[in-house]
Amino acid sequence: MRPTDINDPEYFHKVVDCQYACPAHTPVPEYIRLIAAERYTEAYMVNWESNVFPGVLGRTCDRPCEPACRRGRVDEEPVAICRLKRVAADNKGDVSDWMPEIPLIKNGKKVALIGGGPASLTVARDLAPLGYEIHLFDEQIKGGGMMRSQIPSFRLPESVLNEEVDYVLNMGIHTHFKTYVSSLREVLDQGYDAVFVGTGAPKGRDLEIPGRQEGKANIHIGIEWLASVAFEHTAKIGDKVIVLGGGNTAMDCCRTSRRLGGESVKVVVRSPFSEMKASPWEKEDALHEDIPILDNHVPHEFVVENSRLVGMRFEKVKAVYDEKGKRSLIPTGEPLVFIEADDVLIAIGQENTFPWIERDLGLEFDKWNMPVVSKKTFQSTLDKVFFGGDAAFGPENVITAVAHGHHAAVSIDLFCQEKDVQNRPSPLTNLVSQKMGIHEWIYDSEVVNDDRYKVPHAEKQLSLKNRKVEVELGFDRDLGFKEAQRCLNCDAQTVFYTNRCIECDACVDICPTSCITFTTNGEEADLRTRLNAPAHNLTQDLYVSDVLAATQRVMIKDEDVCLHCGLCAERCPTAAWDMQKFLYSTSKASNVCGVLQL
Repeated sequence: MRPTDINDPEYFHKVVDCQYACPAHTPVPEYIRLIAAERYTEAYMVNWESNVFPGVLGRTCDRPCEPACRRGRVDEEPVAICRLKRVAADNKGDVSDWMPEIPLIKNGKKVALIGGGPASLTVARDLAPLGYEIHLFDEQIKGGGMMRSQIPSFRLPESVLNEEVDYVLNMGIHTHFKTYVSSLREVLDQGYDAVFVGTGAPKGRDLEIPGRQEGKANIHIGIEWLASVAFEHTAKIGDKVIVLGGGNTAMDCCRTSRRLGGESVKVVVRSPFSEMKASPWEKEDALHEDIPILDNHVPHEFVVENSRLVGMRFEKVKAVYDEKGKRSLIPTGEPLVFIEADDVLIAIGQENTFPWIERDLGLEFDKWNMPVVSKKTFQSTLDKVFFGGDAAFGPENVITAVAHGHHAAVSIDLFCQEKDVQNRPSPLTNLVSQKMGIHEWIYDSEVVNDDRYKVPHAEKQLSLKNRKVEVELGFDRDLGFKEAQRCLNCDAQTVFYTNRCIECDACVDICPTSCITFTTNGEEADLRTRLNAPAHNLTQDLYVSDVLAATQRVMIKDEDVCLHCGLCAERCPTAAWDMQKFLYSTSKASNVCGVLQL
């Protein structure tokens, strides 16, 4: 294999697994170290620079980073990265002086943002400091989009959402709330230099089975019902409630139903429990609130008697998998199952809808009636119109919408400057040695078994009486410090200097995961079988040194199991190993805080 180029930023970026897994590429170990040092304001701003909504995401993020956390390779559970965002947010104090200054004299370019959700707000956050005149349109009464209408208050208090949305809107954004955009042509005719569409996936899927129309008065689309509750148009529900669906929206619907008077609330899902789309912790919270989840039940019909919904019938199925692992749901042949219900909430998915975009503008749509959008630039076939968030490629999550917003803002800035949107600015990267002495580091590199700490919850009897009582109370400073100490500092990279190595194999002896091997070079497939611990994860590159002069061997390190503990560097008698902190910051239209140099 070829030697690894340590000057290649993408190599080490892929090794910092938690940052690489996060769509917004948050510098996770950096802000966790700041939390451990009780520097909460700086930790918040490091987080804010990347994901814009630390307080929101610290409560609601889908946590794509956590399965990649290296602590999960030592203990059963990864670092509570999501909840540590909240620790910084809850303890940050006044951050107004840390926010970017907005130019009084604008740059002459106007941008329209359609939709006030996380993607649009991220675009505004990135472009406003550059002097753009930003106009945001949304039919809701306040900004936040789906964060306001679809995430219940018991998970995300309105005060937290308002604070973080206002950080952006206070940058001089021209807001047009309670304004439904009914025509893209009319927006374009107003002379905007660019238009960003961040309208989400606002249409909930319906279920057209027998009885749907007869019982429609008590059958509700989940996301519409959640919005009605959020804006206080709906304040109660029947005693017996069925929630159809297995995603996070279904979990929000069932838990909200309990708080609005539902005494017997059941979730019914087609798939096996283990294959539900809902996050594991969302399912746990629902079960904790005495909400049963009935899996392998396919809706058959709504049952209506005397013009009133009385329940539903379901067909029981079992999951059968073919040789390729493809699942089929096969009826078991058992009698249909009847479940009583006063109300049914349908939460089986969301769809995009663009009735307000005329089809003769030059903006192409695909066979699924989705706009044709570049996944690199987020530009549509109508060059001044850009998409992001759920509106671009379908339903995802808040952190993905934020990442889309960052990328789209870069494109809009390039487009308005009449530059090539394909020619993206390079990310900010560096490698800095962490040495204080030859074997001493400026970070804590101890590796011990340390179980994840429990997040305190409000009393169930109290929280079920009031939908605005937050269920998760979050870590206090003490628990936040202890959880932050579990971080293995995986941005502190091992860097190997071939010319210093005397091939004593001391690093091999001390490595706790047997990830270092000295052997003759060869093809990758062959090398992976000759390592001290065979490297089976083909998605993770191997770290390969230059040829060692004395024996003509090479040093191979399996990055998949390396903990970045620094023991090899501590043990090495010649300092052939060094621990160097790696920083990777994706390109943004403006580095609005400058906080990454903290």
